[in-house]
Amino acid sequence: MIVANVMLLAVFVGLMLVGTPIAVALGLGGAVGVWLGLDATALGMIGPNTYAAVAKYPLIAIPLFILTGAVFERSGVAGRLVEFAQSLIGPRRGGLALVAIMVCMIMGGMSGSGPADAAAVATVMLPSMVKAGYPRPFTASVIAASASTAILIPPSIAMIVYSVIIPGMDLRALFAAGMIPGLMLGIAVAVPTLILSRRHDFGAGEQPERPPFWPSLRRAFPGLMAPVIILGGLRSGLFTPTETAVVAVFYGLFVGTVLYRTMGWRDVYNVLAESAKISGVLMIILSLAGLFAWAGSTMGAFSATADLILGVSDNQWVILFLVMVVMLLAGMVLDGVSIYLITLPLLIPIINAFEWSYVWFGVIMAINIAMGQFTPPVAVNLMVTAKIAGVPLESTFRWVGWLLFAMALALALIIIFPEIALWLPRLLGYRIT
Repeated sequence: MIVANVMLLAVFVGLMLVGTPIAVALGLGGAVGVWLGLDATALGMIGPNTYAAVAKYPLIAIPLFILTGAVFERSGVAGRLVEFAQSLIGPRRGGLALVAIMVCMIMGGMSGSGPADAAAVATVMLPSMVKAGYPRPFTASVIAASASTAILIPPSIAMIVYSVIIPGMDLRALFAAGMIPGLMLGIAVAVPTLILSRRHDFGAGEQPERPPFWPSLRRAFPGLMAPVIILGGLRSGLFTPTETAVVAVFYGLFVGTVLYRTMGWRDVYNVLAESAKISGVLMIILSLAGLFAWAGSTMGAFSATADLILGVSDNQWVILFLVMVVMLLAGMVLDGVSIYLITLPLLIPIINAFEWSYVWFGVIMAINIAMGQFTPPVAVNLMVTAKIAGVPLESTFRWVGWLLFAMALALALIIIFPEIALWLPRLLGYRIT
C-alpha cells in the first residue's frame, strides 16, 4: 500500500513537471494508484467514480456562470462601467488606475474568473491608460492584481468547487465570507497603485473632464444590476446558487441583445460555443480529479501526507504558514479550481486537526491563490494582461512586488482577525463550520 501511495503522488507530480495537462496527470495518477494499491475489482470503479465526481447538482452552476461572464464581456458592459467609474473618481493623478481596479472588482461579480476578468478590463482600459502616460508594465500589473479578487467576490467559480468538495458546506456562507476580504484586497491594491502613480507622475495626460454622473449611471445600470441580482437572489432565498446562475445567464442575454443591442445571433452563438469549450475542459478536470481524490483517500495517501505535515510542528500557526506558502506557489502555476481539487483532500485532515472554520479557511486559501495568480515567474492573470499589453512578463516584476506586499498585509489581518471574514455570514444567519 505504501508503494501504491508513493506511486500515486509520484506519477501525478512527475507528469505535471514534464508539462502534461493537469486532467491527464490526475487521471493517470489515480489509475496507477488504484492498479497498484487495490484489488482487481477496484479497477472497475474507475469509471463510476470518474462520473460521480461531476454528477453533482451544484456543479451545474459552473458552466452557467462561465457563460454569464462571457455574455457580459461580449455585451460591452466593461466600457460602460469604465465611464461610470470615471464619473465617480473624477480627474486625479492615478485616477484611471483606480478606475481599472474598480471595474475589475465589479466584473469579478459577474464572471467569477480572474483571467477572464483580466482580459476584459485590460482590453478596454489599456489604450486610455497608455495614452494618459501609464507605462504598459505598470498597467498590466495593476489589472492582473485587481482581477485576482474575482476568486473571492461572488460568484466565484473556485468557491463553488470548494463548497462541493467540503461536505455540508453552505455556498451562501462562502460567498458572504468573501465579500469583505474581496473589498479589502481591492483597497490593498489601490493604495500602492495611487502612491506609485503620484510618485512616478503616471497619468499626467489624463483628460480633465469628468463624465456626467447620472447619464453614465443610466448607461451602466444594467451591468451594475448583475451582481445585485446574483447576491440578492441568494440572500432572499428566492433562488438556489444553481438557479441564480440560470437567471444571471438570461439577464445577461437580455442586456446584450435587448438593452444594449451589442449582441447579434452570431455573437450569442460565439459566447455559447466559447463557454462550452471552457466548461468542457473544466468538467474533464473535475471528473479526473474526483478519481484521483477517491484513489488517494481510499488508500490513505492523503491522511498519511497530512500526518507527515502535522509531524513538523504542533503549532497551528507554523502549519498554517507552511500551507499558505504551498498555496501561493501553487497559485503561480495552476488555476484556482485545479488547486482546490488537488489540495483539499490533503488539507481536510489538517483543518479538522486544528478545528479551523472551513469558511474562514476557504477565504484565506482563496487569497493565497489570488496572490499566486499575479506572482512571477508563472502567473495566469499576469500572463494575460502582459500579452494584451505587448510587454515581456519580467518587465512587470518591479511593480508586482508592491502589490503583493499590500495584499499580504490584508491577508495577515484576516488570519489574525477571523471575524473579518466570518462577521457577514454570521450576521446573515448562515451556518459557519
